Amino acid sequence: NSQHHPSQKSFLDCIINRHGGSYNSREWIILVATIVMIIRNLVLSAVLAATATAFQPHTPLLSRPSASRNINRPTTKSSNLVMRDYPKPNVEDTDNYRFATEMSNSFKTTLKADASQKKKVAVIGGGLAGLSCAKYLSDAGHEPTIYEARDVLGGKVSAWQDEDGDWIETGLHIFFGAYPNVMNMFDELNIHDRLQWKIHQMIFAMQELPGEFTTFDFIPGIPAPFNFGLAILMNQKMLTFPEKIQTAPPLIPVLIEGQSFIDAQDELSVTEFMRKYGMPERINEEVFIAMAKALDFIDPDRLSMTVVLTAMNRFLNESNGLQMAFLDGNQPDRLCKPMADHVEKNGGKVVLNAPLKEIVTNDDGSINHLLMRSGEKIVADEYVSAMPVDIVKRMVPKKWQNMPYFRQLDELEGIPVINLHMWFDRKLKAVDHLCFSRSPLLSVYADMSVTCKEYEDPDKSMLELVFAPCSPLAGGNINWIGKSDEEIIDATMGELARLFPTEIANDEKWPATSKQGPNGQAKLLKYSVVKVPRSVYAAIPGRNKYRPSQTTPIPQFTLAGCYTSQKFLGSMEGATLSGKLAAEVIANRAKGNADKPIKEIQQHVIDAASSYEAKEPVGVKGDGAIAFGGGYTVGKKEEELLRESDPAQYEQSQKELAGV
Repeated sequence: NSQHHPSQKSFLDCIINRHGGSYNSREWIILVATIVMIIRNLVLSAVLAATATAFQPHTPLLSRPSASRNINRPTTKSSNLVMRDYPKPNVEDTDNYRFATEMSNSFKTTLKADASQKKKVAVIGGGLAGLSCAKYLSDAGHEPTIYEARDVLGGKVSAWQDEDGDWIETGLHIFFGAYPNVMNMFDELNIHDRLQWKIHQMIFAMQELPGEFTTFDFIPGIPAPFNFGLAILMNQKMLTFPEKIQTAPPLIPVLIEGQSFIDAQDELSVTEFMRKYGMPERINEEVFIAMAKALDFIDPDRLSMTVVLTAMNRFLNESNGLQMAFLDGNQPDRLCKPMADHVEKNGGKVVLNAPLKEIVTNDDGSINHLLMRSGEKIVADEYVSAMPVDIVKRMVPKKWQNMPYFRQLDELEGIPVINLHMWFDRKLKAVDHLCFSRSPLLSVYADMSVTCKEYEDPDKSMLELVFAPCSPLAGGNINWIGKSDEEIIDATMGELARLFPTEIANDEKWPATSKQGPNGQAKLLKYSVVKVPRSVYAAIPGRNKYRPSQTTPIPQFTLAGCYTSQKFLGSMEGATLSGKLAAEVIANRAKGNADKPIKEIQQHVIDAASSYEAKEPVGVKGDGAIAFGGGYTVGKKEEELLRESDPAQYEQSQKELAGV
């Protein structure tokens, strides 16, 4: 590779240069041993792949063969699909789960407050981070009260019913085996039976063969990392054998150096990392584009490689880390309510329709009280912000604005994403699983009528799809948040015509379907477009160093939220862990222990903070989900508010203006 691309060095050259050109004898032994181990694993996986057909799991794919003829490509046959759930995998036998359990137990033991140490805690925000924080504070004997601005809990996992009684979800949420704190919490709340585990595989739509799918199958009983390597080697559709081998070298430093190497890659995009290590471009096209959009709604040329390596590190080390589950119903009832009930059972409170107006400070910058829009003043012993980062920035009091800790938040912003619900007049041939669409406009999708018990429908399909990337920030050409629902649905119907070429009808209402043949009969009955202008923080290169610690420089004030510093990034697991870490800060302080240290702040932020012109905080304007950092269907009222508060969503990108 380095001969054809002078700017690219071989893997060995790169790792030697990172060590100043020299290794000591111990490091050479580790390096050689690791390379031998990877080669051994690949050989063993290849042998297993050659004999795996005898015990390969069933493939629940339902698609019709494409008109494209290629006798060398295996195809899947159509059949009647029946929802089938799988037993809960062993997610407990990992170091991460054991650590999560130990941390959870500490709130009931070493961090448990006695009567004199009990604190009244105001938690601002009822998403997963706020619910998690309150849950563990209540376990530790404190009295948390959650103040949620909306009439529903969940934040970015919230949902509501439309006029027909159908549930509309903010996002398509999947639970992974590699979510140790979420899995531990499900165990504590005794709600594991609410997860519908699917077969251990990844399903990809075939770009060059419309209507067909391919899978990475994880064989039961094969431990990590062999099951991961075997799943890749067994798939014959997406990558050639040499391309598969070329994916291995960049994983060597992950195994040698672990998290320190992963964190160091935050300055590189996925695409830059691939080129640095000489990985073929087709790996990007076949795998990483789909992974990047699924992980953070961003194209790989804009996504930090740390995000991908963090996920891969879990999947390489945890045999069931990549196995996925769907919640068996709507998130408010099936996930958020058990968390809220637990808080209230332990003496805490949950207050809905309680929007914050202002954090009122004393002359020394400490918090005097929270001023609610209702005029009520909330006074507590401790305060937690579990609001999204974009809302936090609008709420930072004037006396805090010259502090480097809060100025670093300027480097973080939420990524736009759109979640679609589309009801069809008949059943589409779908998969009982999450599907990576590998579409320019769509990330992942699922037919919720066959994956989720509450939404089950034997006669009609309801697809839930993630529309991404939605903005130039995410690598897209168009600011789709500013487009009409009809424009978004028409573009999506064009993509669905590719995914279901013999099923989607030529419908004059949707011009993008105009090339569909006469065999297609499925028509769209109704749809819902949920726009989230500022979702999880944008994990573009170089952002990790600005993610703040839960400990802040303000006495009795703590941060929670997936944007804060924790290793599971922007996800349900990250939000849950951040709330747990915030609860730990408060519980530890209540025991009279020293605060956990504040994360190091970048020098350029420190230098610029003192000259920042502090202003009165702008606060949050308007009502509803979008105003407070969530997602909702955007009507005229919501659009007017969004144009005022976040005009960037309606600016045409340079590529769009150029007609690209």
